[in-house]
Amino acid sequence: MDQVVIDYLNPSIPTGVRLVDVPLVRATPESLAGYGEIVRDPKAHRVEIVPWPLSGWRRLDAGTGVEGGTTEGIFSCAWRGNELLGRNEAVGGHYVIGFREPPDLAKRAGAALGEGRVLLWHCNYHPDGGQLFWPIDGQPFVVPAALPGDDLRPESFVGFWSDGSVGIYIHPGIWHEGVFPVNATGRFFDKQGKVHARVSCDLAQEHGVLLAVPLPHVL
Repeated sequence: MDQVVIDYLNPSIPTGVRLVDVPLVRATPESLAGYGEIVRDPKAHRVEIVPWPLSGWRRLDAGTGVEGGTTEGIFSCAWRGNELLGRNEAVGGHYVIGFREPPDLAKRAGAALGEGRVLLWHCNYHPDGGQLFWPIDGQPFVVPAALPGDDLRPESFVGFWSDGSVGIYIHPGIWHEGVFPVNATGRFFDKQGKVHARVSCDLAQEHGVLLAVPLPHVL
C-alpha cells in the first residue's frame, strides 16, 4: 500500500459532503473506559509507550523498544474565518483541524459561518504511544475519539467533553483529532509518545463525510 500523504494546511473537501453528527458524552472515568483516562495532574500522568513492533519470532530484550520516551509542548488552536487551525509544538505540527461550515458553502457570497461546532475532516491514531491534553486556560473543550480498528466507521465517533477542570488522556491506537476549544482560541498542555507514529484517515475523501462535533459551554 502506498504511503499516505496528506496536505494538512490545504485539505481537499469534496462538494456536497454529508454531515455526520457526533454525540457528546461528558468525560468521566466510566465513559472513557477503553478510550482513555481522566487527567488531574498533567505532569505526573503516565503516557503509555508501546514497545517497538517485531517482524520475527524473537522477543525484544527486556527494557528495550520503549526508550523513545515522551515529548511535550503546547497544542494551540485558533479560528481563522471558516477554519480552525491547530499547532502542536510537541511534534512540530501545523494543521487545519476543522471548519465551521463545509468549505464549498462557506465560499458562497453572503454565507454565514455558524458557531458551536467543528466539522472534522481528518482523524488519526498513534500506534507508538498515548496522548494527553490539559486545558491551560481552564475552559471547556472536546476531544472526538473512536475505538481502535483500521476499518473505521464515521458513526463510531464520540465527543468527550470536559468542563475545563480535568484533562483527557487517550490510549495508543485510539482514533482522534487534536482537541477542540469552545472559545475562539485555546491552549493545551500536550504530552505524547516522542516517536509520533501516525496512521490517518481522510474522512472527507474516504467516506465523503465531515463529522459535526458540538462545542458546548455548559451541558
